[in-house]
Amino acid sequence: MSKKQREKVEDEVRYHRAQLRAQVEQTPDSSVFDQSQTPSSTDQFHSYNPGYAYGSDVGSYAYGYGQVTAAMTYDISADFVDSTTTAYDPRPSIDQMSESSLVGSVVTTDPAQISELLSKTIADAHARTCLYTTEHIHTMFRKQQDLSKLIFYKNMAHEELWLECAQKLTAVIQQIIEFAKMVPGFMKLSQDDQIVLLKAGSFELAILRMSRYVDLSSGCVLYGDTMLPQDAFYTTDTAEMNLVTLAFEVARSVAELKLTETELALYSAYVLLSSDRPGLKGLGEIGRLSQAVLRALRIELDRNHTLPIKGDVTVCDALLTKIPTLRDISMLHMETLGKFKRSTPHLEFPALHKELFSVDS
Repeated sequence: MSKKQREKVEDEVRYHRAQLRAQVEQTPDSSVFDQSQTPSSTDQFHSYNPGYAYGSDVGSYAYGYGQVTAAMTYDISADFVDSTTTAYDPRPSIDQMSESSLVGSVVTTDPAQISELLSKTIADAHARTCLYTTEHIHTMFRKQQDLSKLIFYKNMAHEELWLECAQKLTAVIQQIIEFAKMVPGFMKLSQDDQIVLLKAGSFELAILRMSRYVDLSSGCVLYGDTMLPQDAFYTTDTAEMNLVTLAFEVARSVAELKLTETELALYSAYVLLSSDRPGLKGLGEIGRLSQAVLRALRIELDRNHTLPIKGDVTVCDALLTKIPTLRDISMLHMETLGKFKRSTPHLEFPALHKELFSVDS
């Protein structure tokens, strides 16, 4: 966009943010935990759509993934994390949680209550930002496989398959970014740290979300509106085949743990808040958030998975040992994507995909 056009868009954004702030300030007794009174962006997600347009002017202009950026290049330092939430953040920080509770305005410093509140908040963020509910996914599992669609994907040209998968991945990652914004404390981190965490962790969280779509009985994955086997994504490239194989293996292994949606949400938040990502500055705060999420995750797992998986290995142990594998698959994805892009420089990937998975550096 030209400088003049961009300035006009930015003026629109400022105008709509001011309107939103005015609405918030006029709301009586607005509590950070009262979702009914909080004009949160996530209210637009009830239909579980990818979220290109949110159905309101505020949503369209104030979000980096609305109608405005469909016509402009993504600016990762602004569009990634800049939204109405920078003016008014409905998500509580860990500190605010220790001063409030689920019951009215009763003050609590009870770690168990803080963990419970953290679990509820992160589970809600997860539910609001999943493209499909578990009920819809299981309904699709039971449907008869559409062979014509299977043949269509298996016969898809190499370049087409990459772009198709990139589009699907981008839609999922848009939701992951929204999820991150609602994780308590995330928006309080520096913008640079938010970007580092999202760039490093988004593919790993996408694999975790893929576990919801894996049908363990058939080994197929729900892809859009059809069930596809692993070999539907195979190409003649060895690295690409390894990536597909590992993605299915990890997603399947997570699905086999039979996590609840709350557990998967907390595990995703824990993976996101990894304080050992290269380039992070606020290590202390990220570490504190990470440990709070891990405590909440352990409580949930202890409540729902009383028996060990094998020997004395708990579900929590299994999840923690998967973190290095998630890192490996993320690195393999970047290597494979880089190789493919070098061989097809003419292909245009989605803007957000290019920002997240920049292979130029």
